[in-house]
Amino acid sequence: MPESAEDAGFSDEFSGLAEAESELRHLEVGVAQHGARLDRALVELVPEFSRSYLQQLLSQGLVSLSGHTATKAAARVKAGDPLVIELRPTLQSQAFRPQSLPIDVVYEDEHLLVINKPAGLVVHPAPGNWGGTLLNGLLARDEKAHLVPRAGIVHRLDKDTSGLMVVARDRATMDTLVRMIAQRTVHRQYLALAHRPWTGPRNRTVQAAIGRDPRNRLRMAVVNLDSHAGKPARTDVRWLAGNDMGCWVECTLHTGRTHQIRVHMASIGHPLVADVLYGGAPAAGLERQALHAYRLCFQHPVSGLVLEFQAPLPPDMEQALSQWGLGYNPP
Repeated sequence: MPESAEDAGFSDEFSGLAEAESELRHLEVGVAQHGARLDRALVELVPEFSRSYLQQLLSQGLVSLSGHTATKAAARVKAGDPLVIELRPTLQSQAFRPQSLPIDVVYEDEHLLVINKPAGLVVHPAPGNWGGTLLNGLLARDEKAHLVPRAGIVHRLDKDTSGLMVVARDRATMDTLVRMIAQRTVHRQYLALAHRPWTGPRNRTVQAAIGRDPRNRLRMAVVNLDSHAGKPARTDVRWLAGNDMGCWVECTLHTGRTHQIRVHMASIGHPLVADVLYGGAPAAGLERQALHAYRLCFQHPVSGLVLEFQAPLPPDMEQALSQWGLGYNPP
């Protein structure tokens, strides 16, 4: 599960083009972009679009620099150079449109909001889910969401993971939150129901690098960095309850790798209930991975106040615990 911006794989094609055939945007290279590569300058001048999308426009001859068609991303620009870019819709940009969706907001101020995402809600558009996502709902809910990349989403949860997420409402707050996540000062804790009885100490640290599974590109896996691409990852796991059917644990993230908790739990012999991608199976009435982001704590990027939130356990996970005879008591 990508739980931070660095591994979120976000697509940055944004709304605003869905209603028009194309948009001509007239720009001027500023002092801050003087001497930069053309593609880098475009990213700074048109920040709501991804670098890869802008490079596609360059390759299609849709960018003019000082009155001449520019196709080389590495071309250097000078302060004062006039730029004209023709922004054309793509499947991605068409998908980034407002859609009215119910969003459970647990906190909101002028700079950010915290939401409780239900299981089944995709966070942002991607192949197979070009609409009905949290991002679409944010664009419909808040005009300010149109002014920040990814509608302010700075980290995400998998479709079938429920729980708390923080969303920025302005660019400065977004940049600060992304930096805080990278510096590991945004604290996130999860509750999970896993297969097999717990053995060993009740507190365990799983420190194992994660990368693409070389045998299945749809999965992530614990990898040896000496021979495979990947990134270091650490999850602290605390046993809360258990029996012969499985265990109820709290997981604290120290990094935010794709599917981190799911991969780490499977690697120690406790795949999550109903997480079929990583060796789990439906059980206790659950058909989705038994993972809930229940606690979120961070220092407000503007006020400096420490904010802490807890999301109640969703009914399906509460029922699963009851079915296994494991009563829920918040940690």
